[in-house]
Amino acid sequence: MNGYVKSDIQNGIGTVVFHHPQSNSLPGELLNSLANEITLVGNNPDAKVIVLRSEGDKAFCAGASFDELIAIDSDEKGKIFFSGFANVINAMRKAPKFVIARLQGKAVGGGVGLASAADYTLATDNADVKLSELAVGIGPFVVGPAVERKIGTSAFTSLSINATEWQSAYWAMNNGLYANIFNDVEALDAEVNALAKRLAASSPEAMMELKKVFWQGTENWDTLLVERAAISGRLVLSDFTRNAINKFKTK
Repeated sequence: MNGYVKSDIQNGIGTVVFHHPQSNSLPGELLNSLANEITLVGNNPDAKVIVLRSEGDKAFCAGASFDELIAIDSDEKGKIFFSGFANVINAMRKAPKFVIARLQGKAVGGGVGLASAADYTLATDNADVKLSELAVGIGPFVVGPAVERKIGTSAFTSLSINATEWQSAYWAMNNGLYANIFNDVEALDAEVNALAKRLAASSPEAMMELKKVFWQGTENWDTLLVERAAISGRLVLSDFTRNAINKFKTK
């Protein structure tokens, strides 16, 4: 598999890291590994808080792997692929610990979904966001519930319709996606580490109960996100989507 997912727990802080050479895009195998790793760290009593991050100094996550999208040849395979994003979001939602997302760079599509599914997201000021799905004939169906929950219906609608336009990190912060933004990675990491240390020293029981409160009303997401994955899985087979993806790949 190109790319990897790894984790480590130190001083009560569980760090989950993912990487893919194509701007930290996420093929199906990597999505499955990411969901599993988040679940494992979430259930490990040695971890009191989870930090989710990607490798490199550029993109946080470029979303779905175009190579894998173009290879999908049936509704069922499409549903399975997009269910990978559903599984990651649900793993973050159901982890009994707070998830801090650390964004060192831009987030596209599924990457915006990861940033939205975290309980607390911190980013650099070049971590622009874009929901590009409509531009390739799909739509942000799977990540939509997480994004809309975080930034509200109006901002989600704008981000979904303006599928070719980047929105700045300041836009993301003003709309509630980012809790704060920083001028450089060093300042970002200092704040991520400081927050993680404070949470690791907090009451695990109180944080677990508070997380339940934060996510009330999402109990149907195990079913809802898979239903949404089926929509994307069907649309990705269209000639429009295949032509659009091929155009993107040749740029």
